[in-house]
Order: sequence, then structure tokens, then C-alpha cells
Amino acid sequence: MNAELCKKANEKVGNPNVLVNIVSRRVRQLNAGGGGMGRPLVEVPASMGLADIALTEILEDKIGWDLPEQTVAEHLLPKKRKKH
Repeated sequence: MNAELCKKANEKVGNPNVLVNIVSRRVRQLNAGGGGMGRPLVEVPASMGLADIALTEILEDKIGWDLPEQTVAEHLLPKKRKKH
């Protein structure tokens, strides 16, 4: 995997965990082949790996993603039991 592509894609996505999920899902789609989603959405040389293809697609805005709204986690305390 090309480190420069990773760095640029991480800047674009903003969260490395989300980037890993996007790339892994896209690599699985490319590995599966068949239909329209199994083909690269960008022009690539034959020697380029699938992860690099996915990163290039992210950088060229060929695939997108939605991040859910961040919510504040509430700390829920267990209910106290009555002693008998």
C-alpha cells in the first residue's frame, strides 16, 4: 500500500478507523469481481494493488461515505437493588 496515498486519504476522511473500513469494504468489492462494483472506478496501471485503487478512488471522489452524528455517551448507572 502506498504510504503517500494513505496519508492523503486520511486527511480527506479525517478518521483513520473510518478510512480502514472504507478501504477494506472496497477491496472486498473489487475482489468479488462481477457486476459494476467489481471494476475500478478510476484508470489504473495493471501493477497497482487493490488497496491503492480504493485509496485513489477516495482521493478522486469516486466513492463517498457518510459519518453518523457524534453523540455524547451517557454513563448509565445500574439501578440499586433493595435489600430484603
